[in-house]
Amino acid sequence: MSEKKMTSSRRHNLKSLVLSIAKGILEKEEVQIKVDKENYLTENCPPLSLPGSTQDLQELCKKLHQQIDKVDEERYDLEAKVGKANKEIEDLKIKVVDLQGKFKKPALKKVRMSADQMLQALLGSKHKVSLDLRANLKQVKKEVKEEAADVGDWRKNIEDKAGMDGRKKMFEGEA
Repeated sequence: MSEKKMTSSRRHNLKSLVLSIAKGILEKEEVQIKVDKENYLTENCPPLSLPGSTQDLQELCKKLHQQIDKVDEERYDLEAKVGKANKEIEDLKIKVVDLQGKFKKPALKKVRMSADQMLQALLGSKHKVSLDLRANLKQVKKEVKEEAADVGDWRKNIEDKAGMDGRKKMFEGEA
């Protein structure tokens, strides 16, 4: 099952095609946003007619201030909702990262391999290395220590040991 790699010219062609499609979509979105904005303004903002008297101007200012306060309250509420949503998104991202980090480690099987097999697995089949691990060990000769045994009266030694917890009985049992 071998997948053929895409040629660079084909990849470049597809990339430019995707970019041109995306550019067209973005331009359409910009035009649509402008149309929506104009429609919203015509619906919600009637044309401004300035009255001639100061009394009417003061009333118009009060009305505009009330509308500004209302819009500010809505804006504040929306900002709070967006902040809350962003915080929730961050918490969910952290949760996702935590969940991805916790996975069950598989139980490893014990594999018995000789040193030659390990080296062959590590180095590949090219390298035929035969190791005799014992060949490199240092040779130590055993020294026989000859202790000069004091040949004395063995009965005296037994009498000395008899005082400790009845050891004399132990020796008498053997004889």
